[in-house]
Amino acid sequence: MMSARESYGDDAVGYVQLYRDNGICTVKCKMCPEHKVRTKAYNVTLIVNENDGEIISCECHDCAASAGGCKHAVAFLMWVHRRSEEPACTSVECYWKKPALSRVGTTLKFITIEQMTKTLVPHRPSTSALCEDFILEAKKRKINKCELLKYQNDFVHSDITRYSLHSFMVNLPQETKNDVGLLLSVMKSAFTSDIIKNIEEATRQQNKTNFWYELRYGRITASKAHELLTVMVEDDMVQF
Repeated sequence: MMSARESYGDDAVGYVQLYRDNGICTVKCKMCPEHKVRTKAYNVTLIVNENDGEIISCECHDCAASAGGCKHAVAFLMWVHRRSEEPACTSVECYWKKPALSRVGTTLKFITIEQMTKTLVPHRPSTSALCEDFILEAKKRKINKCELLKYQNDFVHSDITRYSLHSFMVNLPQETKNDVGLLLSVMKSAFTSDIIKNIEEATRQQNKTNFWYELRYGRITASKAHELLTVMVEDDMVQF
């Protein structure tokens, strides 16, 4: 059916609401008409029995053809199906792991960097003069988008990124970091209502924004704890 295609459903569905109660999941949305896009949106409701994996009903409340199963109900049903196949926004697979194929028939325990190249790399004496001159000049020009400058002790982000837990802690004096009460007091005064509102607006897209990942830096979530308890991890390594 044409209404089941992604090109319509993914763009037409909006204002999705979800409610769970005793295994019954109710999902509602506003469905934009395909042709008269500026007219009133259709209200569509999907009810699913999650315990039995059964769709109880999917109904469009505003379409005259809803009694026979209109295209808006079908489009929303297929939209929910596509979303159910997506990974959770907090699920990010780690690829920093040993290849499975490399474990077959090998006794090599490790390899040095020198063994990874066939050509001899000439030794050059290290010097920090060039780096120091570059950093000094960058500070004079007030450059703040250079990755190298972000690793300096006195670097402060010019935007809302400075309020991520990592950046906020880095810029605090050591005595504040060691005193929980003092730390909470400083955070309470720094995180004003306007700052919190800006953070909320900047992270509404969640995993689609880099700042959302920055705010989640170092979080030990319930999903990670569950993974630690249930997943068999090889080589005594836990991926966070």
